[in-house]
Amino acid sequence: MPDDVAAARAAAEEESAFSHPPVDPDAIASYGDHPDQVIDFYAPRGEAGPGEQVPLVVVLHGGAWRAPYDRRHVTPFADFLARRGFAVANVEYRRGAEVTGAEGTGIVERAVEAGGTDGGAASSAGGGPVAGRWPDTFDDIAAALDALPALVRETLPQADPRRTVLTGHSAGGHLALWAAARHVLPVGAVWRTDRPAPLRGVVALAPIADFTVADKLDVCGGAARQLLGGGVEFAERRPYADPALLLPTGIATTLVQGRADNVVPQAVAESYADAAAKAGEVVGLTLLEDVGHFPLIDPAADACAVVVEEIAQLAW
Repeated sequence: MPDDVAAARAAAEEESAFSHPPVDPDAIASYGDHPDQVIDFYAPRGEAGPGEQVPLVVVLHGGAWRAPYDRRHVTPFADFLARRGFAVANVEYRRGAEVTGAEGTGIVERAVEAGGTDGGAASSAGGGPVAGRWPDTFDDIAAALDALPALVRETLPQADPRRTVLTGHSAGGHLALWAAARHVLPVGAVWRTDRPAPLRGVVALAPIADFTVADKLDVCGGAARQLLGGGVEFAERRPYADPALLLPTGIATTLVQGRADNVVPQAVAESYADAAAKAGEVVGLTLLEDVGHFPLIDPAADACAVVVEEIAQLAW
């Protein structure tokens, strides 16, 4: 396909995914004191029998771990899941700082200290966002997942926490894979758990799943390197953050990837699946023809129905 045609199709897919109005949750709960440490809850739509519980889908949004992209852009996807009978928890977390010009110099410096590279900070000085915060982004995902069972009992009694599936898109796909691998983090890591998370499985959507490949391909403008830090920091922090190094997990995992994705290319998902195979673990890889990055979370797209089916296969 010619580059201009592919670019036009990708732009149309993105426009469609972002065209849906945000859907307000049924409830919101905090898992910390920061304004971004919140979880939106969506009750399953439709009739349920007395006391009947349904699977819980935990959603981690994407956006290259950058501040402008918050959970609101996946609320139509969360509602789509709820309308198909799932209870849904849509998790917010701290992302990179937004900076503008000279007034943002202090913020740039803090962002670099928190994981942004010099290059990322320099580009942000012109008004762009830095990707993620180290270690805050990871602190929040760990804290949210740890707090979730109690919050679900209090806020969403229709949810059955024994049938939890974790899903995430793009950078959120990375976080989903990472959250499911906390028990195989290096010994001494503050986020490490002593046993696997009680999950039915993980469905990672176009995930930034291998930081080495993502870095070579300059995925999302070098977001992975900004998240961890440049140079020595990138190498030192990868064992604590790169899902491709945190295998095997022993948790059923499926990756859903569009073959036409020009944001997080297919090679990233394939590299993770290959790493899993070398570690003795089978990871499902569902490749969708003529599908780019955003249809996976677009309720108007056929690819989104495929995603829901993958989640259902694990949840039920």
